[in-house]
Amino acid sequence: MKVERYKRDLDHSYTLGATLTFELMKLRPDLALRVFICSDTQMTDSTKELIAICEKNHVEVEKNDKAFNILSPKGNCYVIGMFRKEKQKMEAGDHLMFVNPSDAGNMGTILRTATGFGYKDIAIIAPAVDVYDPKTVRASMGALFHVRVEYFDTIDDYRKLFEDNHRYAFMLTSSKDLEEVKTASPYTLIYGNEATGLPEEYASFCETVIITHSKEIDSLNLPMAAGISMYRFRRK
Repeated sequence: MKVERYKRDLDHSYTLGATLTFELMKLRPDLALRVFICSDTQMTDSTKELIAICEKNHVEVEKNDKAFNILSPKGNCYVIGMFRKEKQKMEAGDHLMFVNPSDAGNMGTILRTATGFGYKDIAIIAPAVDVYDPKTVRASMGALFHVRVEYFDTIDDYRKLFEDNHRYAFMLTSSKDLEEVKTASPYTLIYGNEATGLPEEYASFCETVIITHSKEIDSLNLPMAAGISMYRFRRK
């Protein structure tokens, strides 16, 4: 399989770095296609362990400096994993939903936070960032391999599948503070785009919620708002 710079229409993506590649091989070796090791890589115990895991799962390990020049030209990466993308389906239960998220780094941070609080199923309403972008994978610190992410063209497509979920939409126009919300499970926590938030129409079919903050800022950034609300809902 040809090594080429990542594009959304590829059927595979990359883990840039040893930590991410370890996560890939330990959690989803069935997705792994190849592992590249730079010729300058020292054969430490960790490197030997990674090679052993690859051999156990019949994943080829290849020394290929050209792959690093193409995929990680900065020179601070010595291990790269190539893995197959997977079209995932969410399961019933408590969900997170992100409507038109646009920042790869934010999305990766959110995946990591979701994993930390035990959320496994994440809905994304298109158009949206690509969770398989290596920037997202890297920011997630491997959490991508812990969760199920499903893309939907519209919110209605999601609602048809999970009509029993109580929906909580985080909107600055809400008058109900997060601390006042009484949770009903299964539920879906819904967040809007980093710049524009959620369309007002979401108030017609969701219970709206606001995370109260000081007047010195316009809003919390998306990963921070998502993290606070995930924590509070898990506590409740």
